[in-house]
Amino acid sequence: MPTLPATSKEVIATDSDSSLVPGIDMAGLERYLPTVLADYDPVAGLTASLLAGGRSNLTCLLTQPSGRQWVLRRPPLGHLTPTAHDMSREFRTLSLLDGTGFPVPKPRALCTDQNVIGVTFLLCDYVAGRLLIDPETAASLSDAEADRLSGELVRTLAQLHAVPPPAPEPGRSRSSNGYLRRQLTRWTGQWQRNQTRELPAFGRLANWLTDEIGRLTSDYPSTFVHGDYRLDNLILDPSTYQIRAVLDWEMSTFGDPMMDLALLLAYWEQPGDVLRQRVNVARNLTVAPGFWSRDRLLSEYLAATGLPDEHLTACLGLTCLKLATIMEGIHLRHQAGQALDDLSAGMTDAAPALLQMGLLVAGGKELTGLAS
Repeated sequence: MPTLPATSKEVIATDSDSSLVPGIDMAGLERYLPTVLADYDPVAGLTASLLAGGRSNLTCLLTQPSGRQWVLRRPPLGHLTPTAHDMSREFRTLSLLDGTGFPVPKPRALCTDQNVIGVTFLLCDYVAGRLLIDPETAASLSDAEADRLSGELVRTLAQLHAVPPPAPEPGRSRSSNGYLRRQLTRWTGQWQRNQTRELPAFGRLANWLTDEIGRLTSDYPSTFVHGDYRLDNLILDPSTYQIRAVLDWEMSTFGDPMMDLALLLAYWEQPGDVLRQRVNVARNLTVAPGFWSRDRLLSEYLAATGLPDEHLTACLGLTCLKLATIMEGIHLRHQAGQALDDLSAGMTDAAPALLQMGLLVAGGKELTGLAS
């Protein structure tokens, strides 16, 4: 597998000319970096490599001739929804996890001064390693390597959920039930801003979730929640497949850990999946022999954590609704010509497929609804 930059999907431009690096004001950046990076050489020059993606936050690799490198993350171009693409949230979580032993890039600075590059952005350390981002690379793994990677993925998620969260701020609740209700309110509100067409399935799924979450009587454990934990958001050791860094913390928070598990299961793909094939993100990565089934991911995670899962069905349905909203926002940016990656053009079917998956989960198929 090729060795790639820590947060890269693919380098698509490298130049100090900001016209070739959309969303990056190089002059402003070169003035700012010496004020926050002790290892930055202000006379050595700087290049920025825009890393392909553009469906979420934009990520750049910053490099000096000496070989010093850092990673810059900023919101995407164009249409943004409130509370999404939150650089302050991502930086805060990285800072809280730094030093706990959990594998994250070391945070270096958060810039809220709009005069630097026009938006809030963060800087973190570069982490060398490998990314599993395409079906060809995934298929090249041996059965034993795919098995080991599946186990590492579950082990690391369990490790995150075992990190003690800080005490809640005064007046703030860590109720998992409250978290699920807030998530439902948040993503139904985002749907109103993102939707490009009428999809009645969204209302049916939202109504079911309102009832299902309203029926929950137990208050479940509250932990760190990544919010987008999946295989292509990990930096891997090239030989052992241990996880060197978990990336993309823009949706991180404190809440119900089952939501992280539900998202991992929704993105996970098994041979024969039909609806999942219509969601053009991390597709065909886990269908090769050796990768675990969704059932095994679930059972191994529960064995590792001892957490209760009787409300997993609600979390699966809520995850499908959340992902449908996110994919519809990507589709909206593509229609407006504001997406920077080719894959965003294939998002037309994503939201309808995810909503159908959610309704199958809600209709009694539970976890098997994801395999339809």
